[in-house]
Order: sequence, then C-alpha cells, then structure tokens
Amino acid sequence: MTEFIQAGEVRIAFEREGDGPPLVLMHGAEASRQMFASLVPYLARHFTVIAYDQRDCGETQAPARAATLAELAYDAQKLIRALDFKRAHVFGSSFGGRVAQALAILHPQTVDRLALASTWPLPRLYEELCPDAPRIAQLRQGLPGTAEELAKWFFPEQFLAQRPELRGVFANARPESARSTRRAATVASTLDKGVVDIVAPTLVLAGELDRVVPASVTLAMAGRIRGASAVLLPAIGHATALQAPEILAQHLVRFLQSAGVHA
Repeated sequence: MTEFIQAGEVRIAFEREGDGPPLVLMHGAEASRQMFASLVPYLARHFTVIAYDQRDCGETQAPARAATLAELAYDAQKLIRALDFKRAHVFGSSFGGRVAQALAILHPQTVDRLALASTWPLPRLYEELCPDAPRIAQLRQGLPGTAEELAKWFFPEQFLAQRPELRGVFANARPESARSTRRAATVASTLDKGVVDIVAPTLVLAGELDRVVPASVTLAMAGRIRGASAVLLPAIGHATALQAPEILAQHLVRFLQSAGVHA
C-alpha cells in the first residue's frame, strides 16, 4: 500500500512491508520503488522494508527544479526520522547507491549498515569511470525507440531470453520531458566528500556481467571504505534486484543480520 510523508518541501511516496529492523531501499536513475517489487518479499521476512520514490520519480512530489545529491540524502534522512527510526540499514542500487553513499557521508548517525550494488564512488562522475558512458547516454536520449537495445546493457542476453517482457522495460521513458531533464541533472550531481569518508560497515556487490557500471569500478570501492566487504555475483548484469532478487536478498540478509540496528 502506498503511503506518503511530507518531508519539508517534498511529499515522499513509499511502501513498507515486514517487521523487524528498518531497511531502506534506494532505486536507480530511471527507476522507482517498483524496481524492488520482487526483492521486498524476501527481505520482509527479516526487516521492516521501506521502498520509496526519489524526487522526479514515481509518485513522489517535489518542486519543479533539479535536486542535488545532498538534497536526496536529506530527503532520505527525513523519511527515516519521520517513521520514528533513529537509524536504519540502507541499500542502494546504481544511482541509488550514490544516494546511499551521500546519506552515509552527510548523515552518518542515520545509517547503521550500508549495502551498495552496481554503483560508482563519490565524488567521481560516471563519465570519468565508465568507458561506455557516451554510448549509454546516446541510447537514453534515443528512448523510447532505443528501449530494446538499452535493455541489453542492463540485462544479460540469456536472461532477456527467459524474461522477454523486460526488453521493453524502458519503453515508456520520455527523456525530453521536464521531469526526465531534471532527473538527469540530479544524477549528474556529486559531493565534495567521497567514499573514504564513509564510516558505516559496508557491503559492496557487483554483477559479473554489468555493462552499465563495470564490476571493477564497483568492487574497487571496497578498498577505499574502511573494513568494507565485496561480493562478485556470477552471471549477473546491472539490475540485480530484477534479475536475481533471491540471491541478492541472501547476501543482504547475511550481511545486515551480522549486527543489530539501533532503532
């Protein structure tokens, strides 16, 4: 069931399921909380799972201007506090991993354990680290006509053969819309601080076949975060929560249950 919370100037849409320590899920650039629909049931057996829409995504309502990464982190902090939690576990995928990093850096008292998947490190920009960034940007600008080709970057071909409906996962995207333009500017924002400033216990996960953010880029983050652990997921592409929700949940549960949360 969709719920709403007013957090300053933003009306955040979210869903929560399960019972136990709070776990906040942060979605990627083109997505919404719906990207976690298959993952939530596995996690809700162990946690109070909170999946929400960021600004210019899903049903969340915000002023019509591009938000900064710092503002997205502030929104998440306000959401956690509004739900009467002092701290929460946080999982971020792709750009959601950037939001999760920003939250852990700017509001460290809010984050208990941090899990980052298929993402790239602050303060570096995507274009600096990912050699195929120009081609992916071209495909994004060509949507919806390039939807099927873009899907091949997010999912391995063998998986798309099993789930052909996902070839059209980007078919409704409208990059020329005002909302999409603002979102693109938000995704391009960064912070002055970086992953070396993260103090939360951290797990980094990467898909072996990720073509959007190479696994080497994601896994290298573990070497810059004190005490971080790293996991390479065989035969997995970029959208782990969609391709392998049960496997992802197993890794998250194992990591997050290794220490209690201070709610």
